[in-house]
Amino acid sequence: MWQRIQTLYLGIATALMFSMFFCIFATIVGPDGAEVTIAYREKLPYLVLMVMLITAHIAATASFKAFFLQARVSMIAGLLAFGFQIWLGIDMLLNFKEMTFSFTALFPLAAGALDFMAAKRSLVDEMTVQAVKSARRTRKKK
Repeated sequence: MWQRIQTLYLGIATALMFSMFFCIFATIVGPDGAEVTIAYREKLPYLVLMVMLITAHIAATASFKAFFLQARVSMIAGLLAFGFQIWLGIDMLLNFKEMTFSFTALFPLAAGALDFMAAKRSLVDEMTVQAVKSARRTRKKK
């Protein structure tokens, strides 16, 4: 299972999304200097998206024997990650003056890029397997 590079990509993407459960999204500094932190798990839409992304990454990693299925699930996870990144970006733009945001807000972007790289490698592996099978069939006919 860990012999293919796409499994490593999906593992890193899963670790990035899982680490967001324990990270701070933003910090609000009050007029008296008191700081209030907001975690990703405190906002329900973020929590739902993180659970969906982790589930998609685990499903993609577990389907390592079915290359096309792995590629499709990886693409769906990548689209979800980019959607999550857009949502975070909109929240950042709307609250830019009141909050200081953490660098972890870019994790979905990195996870989405890794997902698409994993999907590409899965498709390349499937095409390679199909080419080898086709070449063997052609040799047997001669």
